[in-house]
Amino acid sequence: MKTLTTFSLLLLTLLGVKAQSPVIGAWKSSAGTTTSVLLITDDYFTVTVYDGNTFKSTLGGTWEGTSEGVATTTIEFNSLDKSKVGTHPEATADFTGDQLTSSIDGEKTTWTRIDDGNSPMLGVWQITAREANGKMNEMKRGARKTIKILTGTRFQWVAINTETGEFFGTGGGTYTFENGTYTEKIEFFSRDSSRVGASLTFKGVVNGNKWDHSGNSSKGDPIHEEWTRQ
Repeated sequence: MKTLTTFSLLLLTLLGVKAQSPVIGAWKSSAGTTTSVLLITDDYFTVTVYDGNTFKSTLGGTWEGTSEGVATTTIEFNSLDKSKVGTHPEATADFTGDQLTSSIDGEKTTWTRIDDGNSPMLGVWQITAREANGKMNEMKRGARKTIKILTGTRFQWVAINTETGEFFGTGGGTYTFENGTYTEKIEFFSRDSSRVGASLTFKGVVNGNKWDHSGNSSKGDPIHEEWTRQ
């Protein structure tokens, strides 16, 4: 089975052709029961692998394309190997329509588009405030952070520390945001596979780069958070 590092290199390659093709959005690759999902915003990416309800691995970070069709990144998290955090891998690939095909060490992998990132929520959001005892408390920005990456139809949150390389957890799947109601359907959850398949509904209001988010967590606990677009 392909390693997560291989998927990372593939991703970086695909990003390198951004100037010629619309690679922003969500992509999927399947092999048997194993699914790999690639999320790309204008400056961030994630790659997640899961098998049925079982989470396998995830990695991601920032990216920047070059004029030579190659992309470089700064890896911010890697659930399999924290020593990779801060590294800058590269690769090459071909992009045709809704298919992305990579060739790494002679091994080809094809991704199929899920969405094109067409959503006002597209981007990376970081939690910056949380309610406790009836009061919203600001959360200081630093190396330890929880972020949520959104494309047109898919989301993924990750809790990480970019200085130590620690990975604390992730979850993701599909989302909708209509008429002030934000709904997530979980497809993978690193901390508890029994949550896979659950749908969570929240009240949501977006004002500029601020997102007010309230409802109940996957454990059923009430939450009220503010997320800020990075």
